[in-house]
Amino acid sequence: MNIIVPIKQVPDTEAIIQVDGSDKTKIVESGITFILNPYDEYAVEEGLRIKELLGQGKVTAVTVGPARSDSALRDALALGIDEAVHITDEGIEKADPFAVATILAKFVSSTPYDLILCGRQAIDDDSAQVPAFLAEMLNISQAICVVGVEIDPPNKKCKVKREVDGSYETVEMSLPAIITCSKGLNEPRYPSIRGKMQAKKAQIPVKKLVDLGLDSAEMLNPKLKINSLELPPTRTAGKKLEGEVPEAVKKLVEELKSRKIL
Repeated sequence: MNIIVPIKQVPDTEAIIQVDGSDKTKIVESGITFILNPYDEYAVEEGLRIKELLGQGKVTAVTVGPARSDSALRDALALGIDEAVHITDEGIEKADPFAVATILAKFVSSTPYDLILCGRQAIDDDSAQVPAFLAEMLNISQAICVVGVEIDPPNKKCKVKREVDGSYETVEMSLPAIITCSKGLNEPRYPSIRGKMQAKKAQIPVKKLVDLGLDSAEMLNPKLKINSLELPPTRTAGKKLEGEVPEAVKKLVEELKSRKIL
């Protein structure tokens, strides 16, 4: 069972984000800690669990990103994956979801695989587009927002439990397939000291777009363009309503009506 896990490096959830004053389409990266996308942690963990359950297989993490994305791959290696591949190029941060999926499709097409596990979305842009594009480009089945996976290698099938509005849905698919992993699928493990040391020393193959037979000028000319970024408005202070409960409730209703909430 060969499992590929595309991952992405994103700003830490506790990072204070600022928009670049000279280029409103970017954020200020200096001083920000970057981490492995939290949803991708579920994908890595599920890949490791499937391999351990079957007693055989290979888990490969791949990222399309700038040089700093190397640390996200090392985080995945520290958790126990077998191999990591870094696809990068000058200006790779300009690649939009369609371009990233195209690049991943080229890589995957040249690599034996049975299953692709992705995080349901990246927490920086929340687009959740790459897995869908990738499934279409590879012409394979996909299931999104998955919280349960059963693999049947002999019959080349998998059964997944996925979240739908207010309920769950069970889907059976043929392999190879793409699954996007959601919170609740598993509990990601912590890296061991030994894993961290091995990851630190690991040699991670780096591929350029030309190595995949792709034109960098075409890939880095995004179909989706960001006009500008802006921070959400500062939250205003709350208002405390004084008085006994009946009086306070009356004031609250009047306040909500005045704001056209009721």
